[in-house]
Amino acid sequence: LENCLYKKMFHRLLLSRKVLLSEISKIPWNVCKHHFHQSQMLAGRVMQIRLSDIGEGIAEVQMKQWHVKIGDQIQEFENVCDVQSDKASVTITSRFSGTVRRLYCEVEEIVPVGSPLLDIETEDEPENMPFDKAADQSEEIQKRAKSDDSFTGSKEKKIVIATPSVRRLAMENKINLSEIKGTGPGGRIVKEDLLNVISAEADANVDASDDEKKSFSTTSALIQDQVIPIRGYRRAMVKTMTSANSIPHFTYCDEVNADALIQLRHSFMSMDELKDVKITYLSIEIKALSLALLRFPMLNAYLNDTVTELICKASHNISFAVDTPDGLVVPFISDCQKKSIIQIAKQISDLQAKALNNKLTNAELVGGTFTISNIGSIGGTYASPIIFPPQVAICALGRFQVC
Repeated sequence: LENCLYKKMFHRLLLSRKVLLSEISKIPWNVCKHHFHQSQMLAGRVMQIRLSDIGEGIAEVQMKQWHVKIGDQIQEFENVCDVQSDKASVTITSRFSGTVRRLYCEVEEIVPVGSPLLDIETEDEPENMPFDKAADQSEEIQKRAKSDDSFTGSKEKKIVIATPSVRRLAMENKINLSEIKGTGPGGRIVKEDLLNVISAEADANVDASDDEKKSFSTTSALIQDQVIPIRGYRRAMVKTMTSANSIPHFTYCDEVNADALIQLRHSFMSMDELKDVKITYLSIEIKALSLALLRFPMLNAYLNDTVTELICKASHNISFAVDTPDGLVVPFISDCQKKSIIQIAKQISDLQAKALNNKLTNAELVGGTFTISNIGSIGGTYASPIIFPPQVAICALGRFQVC
């Protein structure tokens, strides 16, 4: 059946180029079939969708779910699959309308950026270019996909190929096109590439994988060794902690009198207008920390990769750790220096709820300038916390003790 499909498309191509069908027998069929498989545009009718760059320096993803199967009719911008990176789950959409002819990977398979995902046979020719030119561009795309590592380390200025509509959409969303890897012919950045980046930065939900949930289900005892995949939150945490090993740490511990803190929280809780707001010690401590950072701005800073510059940040984007069944996650509250304790308390509740339901976005996870960790909630008194690069400081709060 597959051979019939390729022969049919090849016959159409030869007719469109005024080639006699009798000449087909002179062409080695295995060569023709190989050419159809390798080209980005198959006879001008079957289009290949590749995994575009979804941003955040992600080099590979895991295929989580296909929304289509071979033979399905699909419309432009319809969802085709879900993929999971270390930070977020992203839904890939189709650039074309037509029939699904091939799926290149299985569920749970690791897919590098630039790899083919599926082939779609279109009703109309989507690109007005000669077949030979499309094939030549396809070969160039494949060469570039195979040498991704060399491009990653290049310092030369990248030439961006994109239509005016794509450039306008990028400008509206404040996205640098030179940081996106195009999956269109000749490395062109198509709308799908840009939509995937926008989705990853703003709308992507961090989903825990099913196998992780099964792996950590409560059991009485193990009767054999168990292999637990490190993915999602845990995989991101491994990378962060590995990077943190390169930072020289200095730990200082002290005790403070918390009587005033307890009284302040009780005064908030006694207000009728705040009965629906959960005022926690953490919300008060975050505001107090922000006031302290106004006096010591060098603690609210980033250190650049070459350790030659300290960038003091104007915004107090204070991250706080949330322990979830799927691992530790660290969202942040932006501009704490401008917010009240009540506003901070409300945002803490919202972010904690999102974290427990795996609904945090990259925009809520990436951008913290200082981190606070409440180890007292798990009974800890003292700790030696690890700094989240490129931040320069972290604060751990222990449990209260009655003296």
